[in-house]
Amino acid sequence: MPDTPDMHDLESFAIALADELPGAWRSDYHQHTDYPEQFSHAEEVWDMNLVSGAVAAAVLGQDAVLTRDDGTRLYVIGRPGAEEEFLVGAMAPPNIAPEAFRGVREPDGIAVPDDPSRAAEDITVDLLPRYDKALTQVQHNAAHPAPATAPVPVREAVTMTWLGEGLLAAKPESQKAAAVLHENGFVWDPAEKAFVLSGDDTAHQARAVRAAGAQLTTLGIGTEMRHPPNRPAPTTAASPAPTAARALRR
Repeated sequence: MPDTPDMHDLESFAIALADELPGAWRSDYHQHTDYPEQFSHAEEVWDMNLVSGAVAAAVLGQDAVLTRDDGTRLYVIGRPGAEEEFLVGAMAPPNIAPEAFRGVREPDGIAVPDDPSRAAEDITVDLLPRYDKALTQVQHNAAHPAPATAPVPVREAVTMTWLGEGLLAAKPESQKAAAVLHENGFVWDPAEKAFVLSGDDTAHQARAVRAAGAQLTTLGIGTEMRHPPNRPAPTTAASPAPTAARALRR
C-alpha cells in the first residue's frame, strides 16, 4: 500500500486515451475525498484480479471513466506503486440481473503504459475483445432466463472478499471447495474464519485466483467477489482518497 500520494496525471492520460481508442469516447474524471468514496464508481468494475485488487488494497484519490457512444465503459486508475503505468478495466453493463453473470468469466483488466497510443492498442487487442465476448454471453443469459416455473437449483458458491493490504479471504461452503482453495495457496486464518491468500506477490495472487476459480467451476461451484464499501481508510496512507468495485458472481 503506497505511503505517498498518487502522482499519476490521470486526468490528462484519460483524455488522451479516449482520443486514441477507436470509436467515439468521452472521459469523465473524478477525485475522491476519502477511501469509501472510491467505491462509487469502482463497484461496477468487471474484474476479479488486478484492478479490483488495487481498488481494495490502496487508497485512490482519483479515477476516470471512459464511455463509448454505444455505452461501453472503461474504468481507469493509476497503478499503485508504478508512476508510469495505469490500470484499465471494463465496467459491467448496467440494468442486467445478477443471475445473467453466473458462469461468465470476467474480462479482467490490464496494466497499460503511460503512453495513450500504446495503451489504446493494448486495450483494443486484449481487453475489449474479451469484454465483447463476456458481454455477449451475459446478454444471451439475460435474454434466455430459466423458465419461471422451472425450479432453479441452488448452486454452491465461494465468497471472496478483499481485506486490507491486498489480502483476499475466501469462505467455502464445502470440504471440496476448501480443498481447492488450499491447493492453490489459500491458508486457513482462524481470526478471519476464512482461507486467506497473501497479496505480497500480486501476479502470483492473480494466477492463484484464476486457477482456483477454474477448478471450482469444473466442480459446479461459483465464486463471488466482494469489496466491503464501509471499510475504514488504511492508516498507512498519507492522505485518504478512493475508487470502487462491484461484487459480481461467476
